[in-house]
Amino acid sequence: MTKTTVLVTGGARSGKSAYAQQLAEQLPGPRLYLATAEVRDREMAARVARHQRQRGPGWQTLEEPRELAAALRRSAAGFGVILVDCITLWLTNLFFASGEDPDSVLREVERLAACLERCPVPVIMVTNELGQGIVPENPLARRFRDLAGRGNQLLAAACREVYLVCCGLPLKIK
Repeated sequence: MTKTTVLVTGGARSGKSAYAQQLAEQLPGPRLYLATAEVRDREMAARVARHQRQRGPGWQTLEEPRELAAALRRSAAGFGVILVDCITLWLTNLFFASGEDPDSVLREVERLAACLERCPVPVIMVTNELGQGIVPENPLARRFRDLAGRGNQLLAAACREVYLVCCGLPLKIK
């Protein structure tokens, strides 16, 4: 993989993060893991710790729950590849910080997409495919599902490669 942008999507526990990490580890380092999660409970802390163990010592981690485009601009020059995990958590953080305003969140997605075009190193992003399940029961969940779908479409359009991971198996869709 040369200087490119990649979006890896799939359902929960589909193997998308492991596949994205595998792609990143095929590239020369140093490697940056750009984490968007905000640790707010023990379960999330355990997930973060598990991901850190799986990555091993060949990675540096930067936690950035909201200012993703700015973090990419600041960090790109010092790394051979950047792995962003997870776009869905980033969208969640922005959605609630904005007072549940999808338009302001989508403007941030557009900023990120524009930043990807200028990024001098490969960027691999992980996101969740939320639109393949049942229609959520409550309006908030439906608004977020719709926002995530629109955000994923914008990022997929900006990326050179897109993979759908199901049962640990990647399918190149772009």
